[in-house]
Amino acid sequence: MGQDVIVVGAGLAGLVAANELASSGKKVLLLDQESEASLGGQAWWSFGGLFLIDSPEQRRMGIKDSRDLAWQDWLGTAGFDREQNEDYWAQRWARAYVDFASGEKRAWLRDLGIRFFPVVGWAERGGYDAQGHGNSVPRFHIVWGTGPGIVAPFEQRVRDHIKTGMIEYLPRHRVDDLITANGAVTGVSGSVLETDTSGRGEASSRVIVGTFEFFTEAVVVASGGIGANFELIRQNWPERLGTPPEQMISGVPEHVDGRMLMITERAGGRVVNRDRMWHYTEGINNWNPVWKKHGIRILPGPSSLWLDAEGNRFPAPNFPGFDTLGTLEAIQKTGYSYSWFILTRKIIEREFALSGSEQNPDLTGKSITKLLSRVLPGATGPVKAFMEKGEDFVVADNIHNLVIGMNRLAGRKLLDMEKVKRLVEARDREVTNAFTKDLQMTAIRGARNYYGDKLIRVAAPHKLLDRKNGPLIAVRLNILSRKTLGGLQTNLSGNVLNAQGEGIPGLYAAGEVSGFGGGGLHGYRSLEGTFLGGCLFTGRQTGRAIVEKLS
Repeated sequence: MGQDVIVVGAGLAGLVAANELASSGKKVLLLDQESEASLGGQAWWSFGGLFLIDSPEQRRMGIKDSRDLAWQDWLGTAGFDREQNEDYWAQRWARAYVDFASGEKRAWLRDLGIRFFPVVGWAERGGYDAQGHGNSVPRFHIVWGTGPGIVAPFEQRVRDHIKTGMIEYLPRHRVDDLITANGAVTGVSGSVLETDTSGRGEASSRVIVGTFEFFTEAVVVASGGIGANFELIRQNWPERLGTPPEQMISGVPEHVDGRMLMITERAGGRVVNRDRMWHYTEGINNWNPVWKKHGIRILPGPSSLWLDAEGNRFPAPNFPGFDTLGTLEAIQKTGYSYSWFILTRKIIEREFALSGSEQNPDLTGKSITKLLSRVLPGATGPVKAFMEKGEDFVVADNIHNLVIGMNRLAGRKLLDMEKVKRLVEARDREVTNAFTKDLQMTAIRGARNYYGDKLIRVAAPHKLLDRKNGPLIAVRLNILSRKTLGGLQTNLSGNVLNAQGEGIPGLYAAGEVSGFGGGGLHGYRSLEGTFLGGCLFTGRQTGRAIVEKLS
């Protein structure tokens, strides 16, 4: 076929862009190095959280939100400080995204058949002042169907366009170079990889069986970030987050390697904000891994006691779910790459959820019956499986045996039993009154003023050492790699810029490879629910801009 546009990468941003293009009459060649089993990319594995502002779901929960409040939160979280250079377009993309999230985003998604779980989650709560980091109100809207539920409508439309010949999809086609002529990108070249029957997310063969060259009017790079490339993560690791972790686990499949960032840079594209990245602090080793060093993130409520590797309590506001990168910095400055939660049966039953579509079969499978089982006594099935089979859990009937188990798991006696016991006892004494100097206890009670948290997310304050709340549980938390916050600098049309700030003719980018817009619309930190949303928004904006350009 004579393609008008080539889209490199069949993840969410690529699918959205391809659909926008094909729906407007442009012929698209969609290339991806992985097999068809991985169509949808990382988005398929996600929990499916989306950032919305002043939604009907929020209003039904009694949440008063506004675009102005969300923009205040975004600016306080992003901390843009390179405004005349690397953040110039990033901040403009951020403003456009907040407008989108407070405007037509929800209606657009509903028109595509996407629906939301009625209880809105409160991620990244901050814990500083009103203009600091964090969401002032709950904004984390869980898609009914999780990640696969987001991917499905775009995948279906792309498949429909494949049937009509508007899209040609070539999996196992790895782009190795962008073809340029007279300063413009005119095509791509690369390697055809051998047919591979690996399942979704599994490592696939890199054996080359052929080569290709395709020419076009525009190329959209939508290839994702560097989340599985530990070498590149450590190379770009910022000093402000301490030393790079000696040990990490991976929240993304191995093919999330960052290759296209370097290939696009070689063709003249400018990569900015390399030192901005997003890694989780509550990672646990998957007892049933799909990819190498496969980790799962705990989505914690605020009640677990958080200790460093030597048993010291992290200072406020390093509480579960408050400030991901702030806590990452605190952990890395201890000299260890892991930390601990101490909690009880009551806390794990109410507050532990696991990120990922495969860890939430009720939401992913859209099963109301299974979903209702979450309110029954006991941990959810996936959490219980990790407690029984996961290598990072210790369960004990008293604090003495718990600390013995924690030291055994660590492989050395770093934790002093008496020290940990005194710390937990001191925390428990603060539960007696409804008021306290312990800021974590104040935060727990504050969270329960939000009906959604009180209903299904935050356990009632209780003493950890009271046997009726037991058994005691300790969880070793690993650093879990995930997102690239910097990337290819783009203008509001998705056009990739060169080092002089000029758009490169024929070259566009969308999704994580562009820092979710402009080379980093999140700045230094994310408000959560904005990664998938960034892929949706940049894919849509870029696709529409190219249609207008080529019309």
